[in-house]
Amino acid sequence: MSGLIWVKALHIFFMVAWFAGIFYLPRLFVYHAMNNHSAVDQQFKVMERKLLYFVTPFAILTLIFGVILMVSYGSAWLAASGWMHTKLLLVTILYLYHGYCFKLLSDFKHNRNKRSHRFYRVFNELPVLILLAVVILAVVKPY
Repeated sequence: MSGLIWVKALHIFFMVAWFAGIFYLPRLFVYHAMNNHSAVDQQFKVMERKLLYFVTPFAILTLIFGVILMVSYGSAWLAASGWMHTKLLLVTILYLYHGYCFKLLSDFKHNRNKRSHRFYRVFNELPVLILLAVVILAVVKPY
C-alpha cells in the first residue's frame, strides 16, 4: 500500500503544478489582449509559450499517475464509484481546456487574436470552478 500512497502523492503534486500554470496562463492572455505595444506584445508571446510548454509535462504526469491509481484500485472499484465518472468527465474538460490554450497561444503568436480581455477573464475562471468540483468529488465522494 505504501507504493500506492507515493503514486497518489505524485498525482496530487503534478496536478497542483499543472494548475498553477493553468490558472496563470489565461491571466497572461487577459493582459496580452489589453496590450497595444509591440515590445510588450513580444514579451507576452514568450511568457505564454514558455509557461504552457512548462506546465504541459505536469498535465501528462497528472494523467499518468491518475491512470495508475485507477488501475491499482481496479475495475470493480471504478464501476462502483459514480463520483469518479463525474470527476473523469470534468478532468476530460480540463484536458480539452489545456489543448484549447495551445490554439489561443497560436492565435496570439500569429497576431490572430480576436477575443477581448473580458473573454479571457471569464475563460480564466473555468478551471477554478472545475477544480472546486473535482476536489469536492474526490474528498466527499457523494455517490
